[in-house]
Amino acid sequence: MSEVKQDWREEVVQRLRGVKYPGFSRDIVSFGLVQDMDMEGTDLKLKLKLTTPDPAIPEKLGKEIRDALKNYAPVKSVTIETEVTPPQATATTGPQGIEGVKKIVAVASGKGGVGKSTVAANLAVGLAQSGLKVGLCDCDLYGPSQALMLGCREGVRVEEGTERIVPAECHGVKLMSMGMLLGDDSPAALRGPMVTRFTQQFLRQVVWGDLDVLVLDLPPGTGDIQLTIVQTVALDGAVIVTTPQEVALVDARKAIAMFRKVNVTILGLVENMSYFLVPGTTEKHEIFGSGGGKREAERQKVPLLGEIPLDPEARKCGDEGKPVLLVNPKASSSKVFFQFGQSVLKILFPNI
Repeated sequence: MSEVKQDWREEVVQRLRGVKYPGFSRDIVSFGLVQDMDMEGTDLKLKLKLTTPDPAIPEKLGKEIRDALKNYAPVKSVTIETEVTPPQATATTGPQGIEGVKKIVAVASGKGGVGKSTVAANLAVGLAQSGLKVGLCDCDLYGPSQALMLGCREGVRVEEGTERIVPAECHGVKLMSMGMLLGDDSPAALRGPMVTRFTQQFLRQVVWGDLDVLVLDLPPGTGDIQLTIVQTVALDGAVIVTTPQEVALVDARKAIAMFRKVNVTILGLVENMSYFLVPGTTEKHEIFGSGGGKREAERQKVPLLGEIPLDPEARKCGDEGKPVLLVNPKASSSKVFFQFGQSVLKILFPNI
């Protein structure tokens, strides 16, 4: 070892904090990717631990690390050892619960654009208003929206002494979302193994604490994220969100079929955008048709948990980060959201 000042580690770590993981606004130090470092003469030796087999990632990180250190006099060269550890395989014991969490509920849809995230946000807030300890995990890695819908502008922080993530808390709900890791306009450029890793990390490496209910806002469809969740987490049930028209109901059936194949209970169906109520009147306009959710619930032999109106105020409140159920409990959609939440509460905790 050369006689380098003892504070070289602090300086190196500080410079490495400027190196972002590709596709994210978070740096490689806070991600826990830097496993070890040492100095041999003027050669800095770094050990990185990654989970992606994509060779472009370590190549890009190597260039950015060297750029970050090129003006630091004690370091003349950088040697990087990269260890690639695949995401943990699903345990052979099957889906497991999450420590401290009593009930886990997935809010899902077969199709995008049906208002699933709005339903999930208001369900979580409604359950919290009922006195439960509630968490909301935004599992839609590619299109995260819960940080915006709950008005959570803070990023994540890591629990001191561990690599566990501390969730934010908004409106009485503990929240974890990819939107808290990415910049406002940054896309989540993820492939299969990374999708699995982040999904498992959100569920297993977040300090959820003691919760009565953890609501999972799933992405639309039946892909990697959904399969990872149902194979690793013991769900207490799933709520399926649809709109009245057949094109949405077709995909809702696929979501229901997927959950039933893995023995997850369908708690019920929610029909969103059921009708538009002309402000100040009782006049309804069924823009997307009528009765589709009710007929499908009867066909699937599950409860119809609510018919939520198309409410401009609910849209406005979501954009402003204040769920309509909190802002205006008397709004037409709030009343249905409240009854919907109470129905889910009674199913999960029949003795309350």
